[in-house]
Amino acid sequence: MGKAELRSFGKPDEVREFPKGRLEVVKIGGATVGRAIFEPGWRWATSVQPIAQTKSCEAPHFQYHVAGVLKVVMDGGAVLECHPGDVSLLPSGHDAWVVGDEVAIVVDFQGMVDYAKAH
Repeated sequence: MGKAELRSFGKPDEVREFPKGRLEVVKIGGATVGRAIFEPGWRWATSVQPIAQTKSCEAPHFQYHVAGVLKVVMDGGAVLECHPGDVSLLPSGHDAWVVGDEVAIVVDFQGMVDYAKAH
C-alpha cells in the first residue's frame, strides 16, 4: 500500500505569476496539480502566449471549474463556455479568456507541469 498524502494550495510548491493571473502548483503522489486564478481581462493569447511563445496553448487540460466563466476556442473552431461546477477536457491547441467581471478559478489535474514557464 502507498502512503497517504495531504497537500494544500495554501502552501503550494511553486507559484507562477503572469499578467492578470497566477498558477499555484502542488505535487502529490507523483502528480502535479495546479490551481489557476485568472482575473477579469485575462486571456491566454495576451497573458501567457508571450511566455510560452507558441501559436496557441499547447498544454492539454483536465480541469474542474471552481469560479467564474472561461470561454475556450479550440484551434479547430469548437467553442466551449465553462462555468463553476463544470469539468472540461481540452486537448492542445486553444485560446481561452475570462468572461465577465468575476475571477475565474480552475483546478487542473493534467496540463500544469510546464504551464506559464519560459521555454
